[in-house]
Amino acid sequence: MSQEAEQDREPAAFVLGDLIELPESLQFLNWEFLGSSLLNWALAILVLLLAHPALKLLLSALAGRLEALSRRTPGRVDDILATLLRKTKGFVVFILALWIASLTLSPDWASRMAVLAQLAILIQAGLWAAEVVHWTLDRYRSRHLDDDPGAATAIGAMGFLAQVGVWSIIILTALSALDFEIGPALAGLGVGGIAVALALQNILGDLFASLSIIFDRPFVIGDFIIVGDHMGTVEHVGLKTTRIRSISGEQLIFSNSDLLSARVRNFKRMEERRILFNFGVQYDTGSEKLEAIPQMAKEAVEATENARFDRAHFADFGDSSLDFEVVYFMTVPDFPAYRDAQQSINMELYRRFEEMGISFAFPTRTLHLHVDEVEADLKTRFLQEDDGEDAEPTAAPD
Repeated sequence: MSQEAEQDREPAAFVLGDLIELPESLQFLNWEFLGSSLLNWALAILVLLLAHPALKLLLSALAGRLEALSRRTPGRVDDILATLLRKTKGFVVFILALWIASLTLSPDWASRMAVLAQLAILIQAGLWAAEVVHWTLDRYRSRHLDDDPGAATAIGAMGFLAQVGVWSIIILTALSALDFEIGPALAGLGVGGIAVALALQNILGDLFASLSIIFDRPFVIGDFIIVGDHMGTVEHVGLKTTRIRSISGEQLIFSNSDLLSARVRNFKRMEERRILFNFGVQYDTGSEKLEAIPQMAKEAVEATENARFDRAHFADFGDSSLDFEVVYFMTVPDFPAYRDAQQSINMELYRRFEEMGISFAFPTRTLHLHVDEVEADLKTRFLQEDDGEDAEPTAAPD
């Protein structure tokens, strides 16, 4: 293509002096400065001074109309639209005013300001999208937090992932607007991502473990769990660690990968608590009283609130007691309720045993001595010793 044809395709600069006949005294306004005449620069400044307040006034008026509409309608869409308009950044409005003013300058300036305006709009779109994500998740949290305590953790993770997704799209779109080749950049990011993943594999392992905890929900905030020898209430599930408040008051911190690979006992999701307890009575307890003990245990359990009787048996002949085994279920998972119920059952059994003259066993050993045999044995030994002392030695012959 010839140079003349290329010049024919270039847009002509807008020169205000060509439209206005300037007097001789103002001919200096046709002087060119940075690709545009001084008259064009003066007009651009005038447009900027008018466009900037006009755009701000337009945004304020639209936000006010939407707020007034939201007060009359039950919908929430107009609320978020008004909030977004109110949170439009001032620098974005100023850049848009600059772009409008640049239309009075040379095409080079107009194209530069158009790219800048695109970037500003992309940044503002990202901020608006982040605000929409935050508003949506807040609404979900307020609706479901009471029914689902794990919503706080899941919402935090979803918000983080949504923010990453939004700004990734914004950055890629901005690079495309600046005429960068996105394909090679993505390929480079892929290779670099592998290197970073190898260097940060422990951190990334905890990150993916946290996502597994959040979405699989083996436990949520407020659950009482036991991990190995440690127990406590879950306070926070983060991207790398989970924090648990122990019974004794200190805070326990687990890495998410270690926590996910361990066996976790979650007592918060217990629907019923199975209780097995044993007691023993003395061996001199009569058979009639032994037969009555299982029934007494059943009545003691059934008389206790939130307790459901399962079984009671004469289980074993112990070393120093006749052992009984009782099993019942607590219909509520609360631990203090279980301890109150066990105390009530113990007191009732003690009272009933006291009335019937049944004694609880305690570790004892009984030594049985057969006195007649012992006395005969002792007499034999004493006689043998006396005979040995009375016998005189025989004199040796001369």
